[in-house]
Amino acid sequence: MYKVVDEAFVKESVRPRKADSHKGENGVVLVIGGGWMYHGAPFLAAMAALRCGVDLAYIAVPEKIATPIRSLSPAVIVIPLTDIKLTKNAARRALKILPRVDSVIIGPGLEAGSEPGIELMAREAIAAGKGLVLDAGALYPEILKYVGGGKVVLTPHAGEFRRLFGVEAPEKLENRVGVVMEQASKNKITILLKGKVDVVSNGVEAAINKTGTPAMTTGGTGDILSGIVAAFLAWGATPFKAAASAAWVNGKAGELVTERLGLHIIATDLLDAIPQVMVPFDRVED
Repeated sequence: MYKVVDEAFVKESVRPRKADSHKGENGVVLVIGGGWMYHGAPFLAAMAALRCGVDLAYIAVPEKIATPIRSLSPAVIVIPLTDIKLTKNAARRALKILPRVDSVIIGPGLEAGSEPGIELMAREAIAAGKGLVLDAGALYPEILKYVGGGKVVLTPHAGEFRRLFGVEAPEKLENRVGVVMEQASKNKITILLKGKVDVVSNGVEAAINKTGTPAMTTGGTGDILSGIVAAFLAWGATPFKAAASAAWVNGKAGELVTERLGLHIIATDLLDAIPQVMVPFDRVED
């Protein structure tokens, strides 16, 4: 009924790097998010994508938090947006970057009331054939009208799943897989339902991921997961393989950090562990 994600599964989803590749060929990700309270969320997503191995990460955030985010790392490219919410005008500014990127994340840290901009951005990203990850503030029922049939991954936890689809995610694993498959098929999307055991389905296939630890309840680990999904999408993995592989990588990074720090980790610790998880999958081809 479902696959269990393992190293072999992930290896199939990691694109080899060409020996003569240049900047941009190994993936470019755009993160749209941030607000008064959650300025760190889009940064964590972007850094996770970079640590996976993409070449460039853009972050489109409200102008008021652009400078603080720039100060966190010179590795990210920050695009200031005029409004604190993702209005249509703000989204149109972010859309200028769309031709340069391979995948887009919408949602980490977004202010409430950003629905018009989210919907515009999602429609345009799908029309342009970009991979799209929806998380956090972008997970609301009306968004389902705009994303069916695209290269789209939604990453809800159980509460967001209930809000999105109007149904509970059952406790029993087999039933949980069935409900996720049903909603993925109905809405023509890929769902990554986060939990002790992650459940992934595109409505046709299903997989579960068992990596991770209870220490990963710390804030920000979901943002990092979104960044990893976007990296796999940027490499051309299908939404199903991208979501399932990212869940495995994120959980493995959490396990490595927990071995050192126990139940006292913070999200940025995972960023340092992602390369350690990814190195065994590194391949360079002529």
